[in-house]
Amino acid sequence: MNMPAPDCAPQTGPNQGADHDTDLDTGYHFNVMRRAIDLIDAGGPGLTLDALAAQMNMSPAHFQRIFSRWAGVSPKRFQQYLALGHAKALLADRFTTLETSHAVGLSGGGRLYDLFLRWEAMSPGDFAKGGAGLTIYWGWFDSPFGPALVMGTDKGICGIGFAGESSAEHAMTDLTGRWPRASYVEDPMRLRPWALAAFGASGELSEAPLYLIGAPFQIKVWEALLSIPSGQVTTYSEIARSIGKPRAVRAVGTAVGRNPISWLIPCHRALRKSGGLGGYHWGLPVKRAMLAFETARADASPSASA
Repeated sequence: MNMPAPDCAPQTGPNQGADHDTDLDTGYHFNVMRRAIDLIDAGGPGLTLDALAAQMNMSPAHFQRIFSRWAGVSPKRFQQYLALGHAKALLADRFTTLETSHAVGLSGGGRLYDLFLRWEAMSPGDFAKGGAGLTIYWGWFDSPFGPALVMGTDKGICGIGFAGESSAEHAMTDLTGRWPRASYVEDPMRLRPWALAAFGASGELSEAPLYLIGAPFQIKVWEALLSIPSGQVTTYSEIARSIGKPRAVRAVGTAVGRNPISWLIPCHRALRKSGGLGGYHWGLPVKRAMLAFETARADASPSASA
């Protein structure tokens, strides 16, 4: 298959001076942020805004503006969320007990920028057929975390992969390999309303429906992941307890890693019990950026400062 440029992606380079006010311009901003994140990591706490902006070939005011628009906080504040100890701090301060999340419902506090998702799952029998008889539509879109491959059936999004740390070909091979007997049709405009909703851009829909394609155990794990509020985290062992399989931590980790709908099913919020990041299918830099992005936005929300 030929890989087109991401649908709706801005076509200017990351060092261009003008702002891009498209409905998915966060994809452009992530190209800038990805480079800025690397510079912040290398520069340490002594890196000033002026020095960082100079390395980005931007004025300090312009860089501060687009960074704050993407992250919701200043570059200096965001630096704290990217620190290597951030995962441990999250686990200490923002650990969520999944039983409690189930009790209060998914619309409870802390779901800032989350979507109220409706979802249904493929039957185990149909899953065993490897997608035979299923038509899956696909398209490339910009996202806050780089180029995103979005796949969906008539019922909802069934796959999201990211190419920022690998390649478009790798993302396509990865997702299509999960349902090898399905028919794939490139149709980004069909998926566009769901993609806009999925990444928080403007659009006619407020939610992105999901269609979970997996084994029964995997779907139970993914359902547990959907219970983790934005800006909070949990552990693999906590997920295992919440689904009634406390000794199945390793199997839970495998199911988390096989989550086909990254970001919307928030496997990035699952950490090791030690506070380590653990793995991430689309690259640890993407996981770090997602956690920092959510924490920054949660801290910047009016409810957080009330």
